[in-house]
This record gives sequence, structure tokens and C-alpha cells, in this order.
Amino acid sequence: MKKFRPKLPGFLTGMKILLFNMFKTLSPLSPNPNVNYPFEKEIVAPRARGVIALDTDACTSCMLCARQCPDWCIYIEGHKELQPPAKPGGRERSRAVLDRFDIDYALCMYCGICVEVCPFDALFWTPEYEYSEYNMGDMLHDKNRLDQWLNTVPEVEGLES
Repeated sequence: MKKFRPKLPGFLTGMKILLFNMFKTLSPLSPNPNVNYPFEKEIVAPRARGVIALDTDACTSCMLCARQCPDWCIYIEGHKELQPPAKPGGRERSRAVLDRFDIDYALCMYCGICVEVCPFDALFWTPEYEYSEYNMGDMLHDKNRLDQWLNTVPEVEGLES
């Protein structure tokens, strides 16, 4: 025969869990899950989303990323230039030149649609998360600053077989 065991009300059950976990984390044997941020860097996951980097050589100013962005935080301007023919007697070809590529991180919601839709692999996620500014206007990163973030992009891991 089962013993009758009355259940504690919800408040007391919550307090029991709280006290148990509080004393468990205060124990010197348990590891501290917190990081003392300004003095210690947090180790982020390998595929963490931080800031978006731009490869200006790969970008053709097709504007797919700007059109697909739900926040409209990407601003692109470009023009076409005629290139000399590759072979003698050939015709001149036009090439798109990127004049302006800005991302306003004050508006960006880090959804990653721009990185996914880029057909030329010109946009990459970097794990850098320290790019806050005191002025809201400084959150607008131009193509030179986005190109500097390209140095922090980790190498792509091979596919699992």
C-alpha cells in the first residue's frame, strides 16, 4: 500500500528548488558558470554570430542582400566600369564596382539572411562581439571597417563524412 504524501504548494516547491540551487553554486566544489567579463574573455561557440564581415573583392553590388534584409539596414551603391578586352580583338566588358557598402548595426537584428542569400560569398559571420559604441551614429560600419572584420573570420570546417 502506498503512503499518502501531501504535495507542497507551488510557492514552497519553488523556494525549495531555489535554496537547493543557491547553496549548490556557493559550494567551493562546483564550478562557477559566470565569466568576469571585462577581465576575462568569454569563449564563444565556433559558429557564433557576431559582426558581419565583407569581402569587397567578391562583392558585385548585386544588392540581393539589401533587398532581402527585413530591417533595411544595408546600404549599397555601385557603378559599372568598362574593362579592356581579355584578348586582342575582343570586346570590352562591363564590371560592377562597389562604391558604398554600409551596415547599420543599430538596426540589424542578426538574422543572417544577407549572409545566406549572397551568391558570391562576400558576406561572412565573425565571432567578434565587442563592437559597441558610445554614439548611435558610429554603429554604421562602412565597407572599409567591414573589410577589416574579414581578418577575424574563422576557417570553414570540413564536411563530416
